[in-house]
Amino acid sequence: MRAVLVFVLFTASTLALSQDKAAIAASQAACGPINVKFDAEPDETHHPVPEPDPAKALVFVIQDLDQEQCFNCALTKVALDGAWLGANQGSSYLFFNAEPGERHLCVNWQSRLKMRSRIFGLANFNAEAGHVYYFRVRLLGARGIFSFDLDPINSDQGKFLVASSPVSVSHVKQ
Repeated sequence: MRAVLVFVLFTASTLALSQDKAAIAASQAACGPINVKFDAEPDETHHPVPEPDPAKALVFVIQDLDQEQCFNCALTKVALDGAWLGANQGSSYLFFNAEPGERHLCVNWQSRLKMRSRIFGLANFNAEAGHVYYFRVRLLGARGIFSFDLDPINSDQGKFLVASSPVSVSHVKQ
């Protein structure tokens, strides 16, 4: 009887662990390949704010970090539907066009520290042609434990954050 109980518990725990790994992999499908790295820096010399393409959605991802903490050095990669599009360095923003339909966003802390590179923020939205969407990235942390807050924000708050932040210029590291 004990052997059967041990077998049932082992099988149940193995299934639970494999289901968690599958759920994690499915949710991170919004992110790009883990080995892609970016260089990025805020550019305060110009401030592009494009008009939305009538056939696509315009998406802003604004990184809003606490300037009093060392979070200013955080570089986060931004992906849409499994493809990295760029990165934000410190408090900055980037923007891109998105095809209409269900879209999945991902932000990932790019760090040499493996523990920090495992920190992701995820969000999904239904993109409509001609509309503008704003997402704010905040890094939350206490006692060395960090997480991302990636949330849609209203257009008034989004416009304010874009106006008060530099654009991020990024490119893939070779």
